[in-house]
Amino acid sequence: MIKIVGITGGIGSGKTTVANIFSDFGVPIYNADIEAKKLTNSSPVIRNSLIRLLGTETYNEEGLNRKFMADKIFNDKNLLEKVNAIIHPQVAEHFQQWVAQQDFSYVLKEAAILFESGSYKQCDKVILVTAPTEARILRVMKRDMVTREEVEARMKNQWEDEKKRELSDFIIENEELSLTEKQVRDLHQQLI
Repeated sequence: MIKIVGITGGIGSGKTTVANIFSDFGVPIYNADIEAKKLTNSSPVIRNSLIRLLGTETYNEEGLNRKFMADKIFNDKNLLEKVNAIIHPQVAEHFQQWVAQQDFSYVLKEAAILFESGSYKQCDKVILVTAPTEARILRVMKRDMVTREEVEARMKNQWEDEKKRELSDFIIENEELSLTEKQVRDLHQQLI
């Protein structure tokens, strides 16, 4: 039976960087955030539910109108929860189908809100990727071309690292790449 290992961390912590290092060892990676974005455009169930909830402006000719949706939900926790309740079950089903196609001893499920969504409960182990708050803010500002305030608003919708640490089996401190790579290599040996 394939072990499911969740990998999470706050925005800008370097989850994807760490997941990519695991991938170099041949570990299959499921990026729940990327798959959720794909599903919001391809799933009629999600599309129709989001339009009913948020209105017809939710989608445009390119697909999901991310700016419109972000403006509506990021300062409204109730609305954010409703959107998550539409998207997360579809992603969970897609993930199970994906796992069934893998043939490695374990897979990584990368998700920014693994704990917040409750999907950590379906994982055998959980890895938390951490980095200093200021480094995370600067990474996201550069990566997404957004303001400090926008990054901080996103951070407010995620749990603090201290709360995540309590539920995590492993912690990877992602400050210096060579040290991060060593932590991943050591952890990979444990997981295999």
